[in-house]
Amino acid sequence: MDLTTRLLEQFVVLAEEEHFGRAAERLSMSQPPLSQAIQRLERALGVRLLERSTRAVRLTAAGSAFALDARHLLEAQEAAVGRARRIADGTEGELHLGFISGISYTFLPRVLRLARDRFPGLRLHLHQNTSVELASMVRSGRLDLAFVRGPLADPDGLDLRTVADERLAVALPAGHPLADRPSLRLADLAAENFALPSLSALAGLAEQVAAACRAAGFAPRDGARADSLPGLISHVAAGTCVCLVPEQVPSGALPGVEFRTLETPPRSGEDADNLTLTVVAATRAGQRDPAVERVLSLVHGP
Repeated sequence: MDLTTRLLEQFVVLAEEEHFGRAAERLSMSQPPLSQAIQRLERALGVRLLERSTRAVRLTAAGSAFALDARHLLEAQEAAVGRARRIADGTEGELHLGFISGISYTFLPRVLRLARDRFPGLRLHLHQNTSVELASMVRSGRLDLAFVRGPLADPDGLDLRTVADERLAVALPAGHPLADRPSLRLADLAAENFALPSLSALAGLAEQVAAACRAAGFAPRDGARADSLPGLISHVAAGTCVCLVPEQVPSGALPGVEFRTLETPPRSGEDADNLTLTVVAATRAGQRDPAVERVLSLVHGP
């Protein structure tokens, strides 16, 4: 049995709705043909995908796994079609671009603004995720380009280019005793509780924070954890912690938080590197996509 695009779409929509009537409505079809299509799919796969009741359906474990994989197949197919059309037409079409949350304040809006002005026929679809997940999506073809935090632990199958460097800054609760200084040494924070980035969701930032503190002569005290920049800053706003974040996070990101620059240690260049975050552009190894190259040409623009 061929797993057609239409059949995959039908199952994915049903998995999202968990209701044949609502799924059929979304798919612009009647309910009986949808039910028959899903039954044929189950027979062809030889597994039960759904638990059916009079009111709704529930995915089995196999159904949940197949729904995720089916969704990935559809995303990869859509990206492949868009990629072919872009390459044929130049700047027309759609490009799927992934990004980490840390660049969404300044870097990414600038690139989007320039792309809109210079390549108005190119539509950019944005996908936010962790660096690890974005790298996987680029390898599988679901993304054409991703801006991730470098260095990546697993660069296999990717072409990587450094596109930006940004400094770490410290976020302090408003009224903190250190907030009256225009800048701080990292060592000044040795006695503070830190809101620390999740190792799974913010691995690059977590490693950078640990390395910077280690170079300053201390290990950060674990006061709280978060898997996003807004989560880290929220802990600071609550007055319980300090944290280190990319310097481009705007000062008005959250009331009750003050941002200060970190002074470069008066020692080796290696110490300064510990305060610098790297943004890397990841594309699939060997990919030659003119639209991707056009977007990357904007990265170092004004």
